[in-house]
Amino acid sequence: MARLLNTSFLPSSQTLRRSPSSSAPALISGRRSRLQVQAKIREIFMPALSSTMTEGKIVSWVKSEGDKLSKGESVVVVESDKADMDVETFYDGYLASIMVEEGGVAAVGSAIALLAETEEEIAEAKAKASSSSAAPTAAPAAATPEPQPEKIPDNVGPAVVPKAAAVAAASSTHPASEGGKRIVASPYAKKLARELTVDLGAVVGTGPLGRIVAKDVEAFAAQVTEVAPEPSVRKSADAEAGIELGTVVPFTTMQGAVSRNMLESLSVPTFRVGYTITTDALDALYKKIKSKGVTMTALLAKATALALVKHPVVNSGCRDGKSFTYNSSINIAVAVAIDGGLITPVLQDADKVDIYSLSRKWKELVDKARAKQLQPHEYNTGTFTVSNLGMFGVDRFDAILPPGTGAIMAVGASQPTVVGTKDGRIGRKNQMQVNVTADHRIIYGADLASFLQTLAKIIEDPKDLTF
Repeated sequence: MARLLNTSFLPSSQTLRRSPSSSAPALISGRRSRLQVQAKIREIFMPALSSTMTEGKIVSWVKSEGDKLSKGESVVVVESDKADMDVETFYDGYLASIMVEEGGVAAVGSAIALLAETEEEIAEAKAKASSSSAAPTAAPAAATPEPQPEKIPDNVGPAVVPKAAAVAAASSTHPASEGGKRIVASPYAKKLARELTVDLGAVVGTGPLGRIVAKDVEAFAAQVTEVAPEPSVRKSADAEAGIELGTVVPFTTMQGAVSRNMLESLSVPTFRVGYTITTDALDALYKKIKSKGVTMTALLAKATALALVKHPVVNSGCRDGKSFTYNSSINIAVAVAIDGGLITPVLQDADKVDIYSLSRKWKELVDKARAKQLQPHEYNTGTFTVSNLGMFGVDRFDAILPPGTGAIMAVGASQPTVVGTKDGRIGRKNQMQVNVTADHRIIYGADLASFLQTLAKIIEDPKDLTF
């Protein structure tokens, strides 16, 4: 579900009208009566898309300046600390002025655009946007709309400009660029430019007032393919596509959030307990029901949830350092690596959901996580976390405790192991190592040992996992 844009309004000076029955404002108790506001210019704020979000990055504007908006319509895509989310407008009107361009970052609650109620208000809204961005000492009369340069997302590679097109672009500045500063293009044209790696700054728009439309991008891309790049140009493009060693790269929004969480984790006194679990029975069950869409991640999450039912203190959490909460639900968060960071989609009520539904839900969450489309409740409601590096062949590792939760379990690979059997013989079994990191303020060694014994019994005799 898309988020709604927060807005406040500024009264338009052009629309303050007096009552037609009097030529002068009426006085009541020595005070001037309020004038009715017939139209509004609203500030669109950067919304808070999660409880930990302090700033957001503009991924793309779905609408362009001057576009008419309807209540509930998507206006902008914002990157929070965990996902990209479509944000809707709560009001009808016109997108009068974009104050934070694509790629720009704004604090939660700060203005990112202005919304005019009527088309006549657009010019005044642009003036307000310019005056608000001008220096405090600058005269208001000098406030003139001055759009910012277009920022193309990082995943858009440099486009090779045909010589003829380059000359045409250099010889005349098309209206869509408003003096060569901000590029005006339709949302679909921007999306197409990203897909075709076309630099919109080199495209001449043929739409209304020189606006770049989809056919302009397609025509430009066709021209590029007809002209082979010179060797030196190709070499430069290849260099830019790779990682330039020695450069300093700022954190992405997600990396910044991970950094803050890790620093917060340092203040929590933790300890670790490891346990070896035989997985022969679990492996056999997985092979049997894998064709029905069941995933190993769902099986591990289900087994963990059933063990937590018997050990609620391991599913508890401490926030303030003075008390802790026995969580009423068992929500298993599972760490997933995505491009540029890490996120933990949550399988809610994993102890109550059947393994087939749980597997379908997990696949859905992973797809949404990789598309950066998870909703806040789908990644910030975990009560216990599982981190699995077994698929990479890692046999054991320790995980860092997420703030506010009681424990996190690191799962290693299941590997063939030579073991001694109960009758004194040597045998071969598949075994995996799990290490649990816990908050020692609320969970003690005996608690974890008991929990791991229960988990091992469930995994080594997994008949309850399919109920």
